[in-house]
Amino acid sequence: MIDPEGTPEAAPSRFVIAPDGTPIAVFSIGAGSPLVLVHGATADHTTWRTSGPVLAARHAIHAVDRRGRGASGDGPEYAIEREFEDLAAVVDVIAAESRQPVDMVGHSYGGRMGLGAALLTANLRRLVVYEGAPPPTVGRGYQDEGVLDRIEALVRAGDRDAALATFMGEVVGMPEADLVAFQADPIWPRRAAAVETTIRELRAEVSPAASLETLGRVRQPVLQVLGGSSPPIFGEATRALDARLRNGRVVTIGGARHAAHHTHATAFVTAIEAFLADPDLAD
Repeated sequence: MIDPEGTPEAAPSRFVIAPDGTPIAVFSIGAGSPLVLVHGATADHTTWRTSGPVLAARHAIHAVDRRGRGASGDGPEYAIEREFEDLAAVVDVIAAESRQPVDMVGHSYGGRMGLGAALLTANLRRLVVYEGAPPPTVGRGYQDEGVLDRIEALVRAGDRDAALATFMGEVVGMPEADLVAFQADPIWPRRAAAVETTIRELRAEVSPAASLETLGRVRQPVLQVLGGSSPPIFGEATRALDARLRNGRVVTIGGARHAAHHTHATAFVTAIEAFLADPDLAD
């Protein structure tokens, strides 16, 4: 379940066992066509506490905790390919049970995981990616040089709050006022506690397996959603990926930044529903 306070209201609806044996927690609500929701870095399934219940009015929502987060397990070593396999396994299980293809919405790093999963399963019909395209410069992440080293140093010093604040401010581009509000939110401690998994994801995002060249091979229809007020690099990455996709389109939400699924939920959901329902978009 997805609780408005940002904490799990109940145990996971199920665990899907990934190919390497890692249990992936799935929280399900609603009824209708199946829609998997995938959170980004620093988060877990509760990131969908605003837009998830709205989507559940028309869909059977299956929000995952990615490996190393929330109720999910983890492997002994991290590789971005394992995350692709995790989501492909979730999609295949849900498709088999519902007897229909599955759609997916991924936020940020979760969108990138969705793109990787799309290369592994034919059961994924359409994919929505919110600012989740690979970084536009080969071999370099979204963060400036040295930022990741400083985040790691803060974690080693035991200051996870400062580490998360550095990530949100310098990588995501969250304005100071928004950051202060986020730090006062009850969800903040939960996010700060998981910041170490964010570090490994930032390291992995420059992997060839998650590059524009690789993920640009996705054949399924892909909607990329971009915040109109997000840092320019997100727009550069979005356009670079769209130029490579066989069947892509881009929608910009005016005034939104990197968290439109919270701040502009109505526009976010409207864009998703229009894309998923479009009869003229070949699958």
